[in-house]
Amino acid sequence: MNVRRVESISAQLEEASSTGDTVEDEMEMATVRHRPEALELLEAQSKFTKKELQILYRGFKNECPSGVVNEETFKEIYSQFFPQGDSTTYAHFLFNAFDTDHNGSVSFEDFVMGLSILLRGTVQEKLNWAFNLYDINKDGYITKEEMLDIMKAIYDMMGKCTYPVLKEDTPRQHVETFFQKMDKNKDGVVTIDEFIESCQKDENIMRSMQLFENVI
Repeated sequence: MNVRRVESISAQLEEASSTGDTVEDEMEMATVRHRPEALELLEAQSKFTKKELQILYRGFKNECPSGVVNEETFKEIYSQFFPQGDSTTYAHFLFNAFDTDHNGSVSFEDFVMGLSILLRGTVQEKLNWAFNLYDINKDGYITKEEMLDIMKAIYDMMGKCTYPVLKEDTPRQHVETFFQKMDKNKDGVVTIDEFIESCQKDENIMRSMQLFENVI
């Protein structure tokens, strides 16, 4: 799912909301089976209305009839959006970012909460989410190697769409530049405060890291 996919989801929600079409309460029935308050909680915690949640659930159910996504299924779905490259590694990192409770699966609730931030969150919320993506081992810091792993995964995923053809060391060169700017105290790691401050102050970093175009 690249930025066009995100915009497509957003457009579908807006169209459905503006037309006033009714949507069956299938999601409410599905969530009530295992937790009666699930729909109400999702509506309260996310930035989506009940109607929008029902629309999202229909799409989720079509892709994932079981109601949850494991990593292999996630990779299969994601590869459909980037057939020109190898999205396996990036999908792995992305799966871990959506799997907030680290139980090896992404539920509809996990999906909605991540999508809520990425579609309608504040800049601060989006940057927090992006930091979590880059912090591969979830220790609260981004190392140069973690940043390089993500960057390589993005280049692999984009495949032949990258133009001009990139040299093999291009990801490392970009990471060296980003890391030097972000690691304010030169201690070899980037904290969330350093990450957010650097991104907010430098439009080039925001564009180059493609924080809002590649995180989902």
